[in-house]
Amino acid sequence: MQKIVVDANKHQVTLNLRELLAYKDLFLVLAYRDLKVRYAQTFLGLFWAFIQPAATLLIFTVVFGVAVKVETGGVPYPIFAIAGMSAWAYFAFVLNNSGNSIIGAQEMVKKIYFPRLIIPLSKAVVGLVDFAVAFVFMSGLMIFYGFMPSANIIYLPLFILLTIISALAVGIWLSALTIRYRDFQQIVPFMIQFGLYATPIAYPAETIIKSLPNWAVIIYYLNPMAGVVEGFRWSILGGEPPSKYAYISFVLIILLFISALYYFRKVERIMADIV
Repeated sequence: MQKIVVDANKHQVTLNLRELLAYKDLFLVLAYRDLKVRYAQTFLGLFWAFIQPAATLLIFTVVFGVAVKVETGGVPYPIFAIAGMSAWAYFAFVLNNSGNSIIGAQEMVKKIYFPRLIIPLSKAVVGLVDFAVAFVFMSGLMIFYGFMPSANIIYLPLFILLTIISALAVGIWLSALTIRYRDFQQIVPFMIQFGLYATPIAYPAETIIKSLPNWAVIIYYLNPMAGVVEGFRWSILGGEPPSKYAYISFVLIILLFISALYYFRKVERIMADIV
């Protein structure tokens, strides 16, 4: 039997990742429960994971591909857009679900001890289902248009990892902040809606770089997904590599992730009292 010692006088904040491994079974149960509940009592079930990106893609194609005629470097616009949407949809899902994850599990948080970090982490796993569906959707479009992936696809695992870390970084921050400041329950939907257009999904990143002064471009790339989407699309479709500004996003992601883990652990000690 595992012995758990809770020391109220211990002020040092440590990550204690080994403890997460000890609760891996609970982590898997929470992830499976969320996945099962998400499609329970729905007529279309998992098919909703196809409908959502398809509807967004249709709107983007009509507005940006047909009306505005965004330059995509010879890539069919639906493929161009879905390549960016795949990464963004996962990021948005984790943000939307992680923000209220601790509050949603408050009864469990109050009654038993376990690493609370498991809760937002389990949301990230559930989002991987939609991520995989988006890849299937994108593969179907590439076959339909006869478009071959670029040789840069060897870098795709790196950008998938950056997408997951970016989503976790912001998601963990939000899950901890929402406990203290319930205003974030109202802010998160706005962040997702604003980020959809403040990220180079419907348009190429070059559009921003060419039309804004350097200081504004730097601010633009403080959006962690700006560089990730740019690199994600480059690894699949080819073209120009991510700009030098994309590294601002990459560095910010790492800083956000590390700081999110430490801040969450700090708040975790009083989480059951304020949830």
